[in-house]
Amino acid sequence: MGIFEGVIVKGIGGFYYVNTDNGVFECRARGVFRKRGFTPLVGDRVVIENSDSSHGVINEICERKNTLIRPAVANVTQLAAVVAKSSPSPNPYILDKLIASAEFVNLKIAVCFNKSDLDEDCALVDVYKNAGFNVIETSAVNDDGIQGLKDFLKDELTVFAGNSGVGKSSLTNKLLGAEVFETGSVSRKLERGRHTTRHSELVELPFGGYIIDTPGFSSFDINTIPLEELAETFREFAQFDEGCRFPDCTHRTEPDCSICNSVKSGMIAKSRHESYVQMYGEIKTARENIY
Repeated sequence: MGIFEGVIVKGIGGFYYVNTDNGVFECRARGVFRKRGFTPLVGDRVVIENSDSSHGVINEICERKNTLIRPAVANVTQLAAVVAKSSPSPNPYILDKLIASAEFVNLKIAVCFNKSDLDEDCALVDVYKNAGFNVIETSAVNDDGIQGLKDFLKDELTVFAGNSGVGKSSLTNKLLGAEVFETGSVSRKLERGRHTTRHSELVELPFGGYIIDTPGFSSFDINTIPLEELAETFREFAQFDEGCRFPDCTHRTEPDCSICNSVKSGMIAKSRHESYVQMYGEIKTARENIY
């Protein structure tokens, strides 16, 4: 019997797998957490008491730095938003929803354009570079950008996020130097990846840090972002957000909007503004449906 501190790396069916300096323990959470309506999450730092060499009980959940809803994970420090340069073609709106959600909870962000071996030219690369993002171009096939990705991930807890088929599992295997995750092909008919990851889990990186490889999904939950704060999640808007005619300008279609004018002049990418407008409408509709 002993007391150990560790990190929940996986949770399935009420069992939590906690990585400690003494190995990984399969744990149940004490009933007191359930009574309080408090559920342990992947990423939680916890204190456990072991019952044998591989089983234990979670006694304490340490204070969280943050909590994400989708995927449900705690204490994330950064996001690697992964898109493929082609096959499947990148979807700017999905990417921008991921980024906005990460900006809202103050995560560090890198945009990883994978499958660089398939398409050297991708106009979106410059869009995100010009917006001020850390852009990493990678290929699991020929190792392009892998060292740069490792440098970003080192000693952090990073969400690997993106649509199915963009190559997250292939990149993870490359980072680990082993075929740990099943990889799937992309359906040519649907241009959509088969879901090869079944549950969220933390993967310890040999060079330090964790990544959370998540089931295929299209976005984080953006409905937690207040409408009046949405523009702040588009970092390139900041230098152009003064000078609107109306003090309550929503930066969508209002006349003499400095953001809209910057889009027209090419200072802000049209695709980024289109994502903002679509996101604004999505959040607004969701709020209206609550009442």
